[in-house]
Amino acid sequence: MRTVTAVGHRGDPYLVRENTLPSLRSAVASGADAVEIDVRVTRDGVPVLLHDSTLKRLWGVDRRLAELTRAEVAEATAGGVPTLREALEELSGPGGHRVMVDLPGARPESVRAVVGAIREHGAADRAYYCAGPVTMLAVREADPAAEIALTWTSLAPPRPVLIEALRPRTLNYRFGLVSRALADRVHRDGLLVSAWTADTRRTMRRLIAAGTDSITTNRVGTLRAVLEHAFRTGELDAGRPPGAS
Repeated sequence: MRTVTAVGHRGDPYLVRENTLPSLRSAVASGADAVEIDVRVTRDGVPVLLHDSTLKRLWGVDRRLAELTRAEVAEATAGGVPTLREALEELSGPGGHRVMVDLPGARPESVRAVVGAIREHGAADRAYYCAGPVTMLAVREADPAAEIALTWTSLAPPRPVLIEALRPRTLNYRFGLVSRALADRVHRDGLLVSAWTADTRRTMRRLIAAGTDSITTNRVGTLRAVLEHAFRTGELDAGRPPGAS
């Protein structure tokens, strides 16, 4: 039976503020197989969960994260921004949940800090990384064994030289780009297909039918219900990639 990985985008942000420990807990409770988190690094080199370069949108503080120490971030947000270490601990329950680590605006030194923190926590076997080619090349340099989901924004396939350098397991597409033809091509190349960020039942069903292997969503409870329905009705088998058992 084919499976589709349900990934909670920044946790469960339609219910709980994104990239916080309560949001991660909510995603797990809603049935996420994996949780996507955004990681940036503070001025004193501590990886924390935040998508934006500033605290303004989520926390009402118009300060750049890169200008603040971890202690200053904690003070400005009443402890609301967790460290990567705290997030990994939160997701390390029975069996440990998979963690999809996005690295917005990353520099090589911040990539090394994030990869190092994941390794030190003993979470390298359940963490994988997503971002564009430049950042993923930095990840590959920092950890030759890292699992990579290369974020790709074009219908044209990545050049073979890039695939050879990165050795990704997955190509990660915006949901509107994914079709059955694209998924078949990626599968023939020996890679998996993931899609982001699908929030309507119609889009989720289309991605399942196209053969998508992993779907990232802001509505993980809805995706879980759609997947369970597809399992009961046999739609998952109908959408399996060629050669799948």
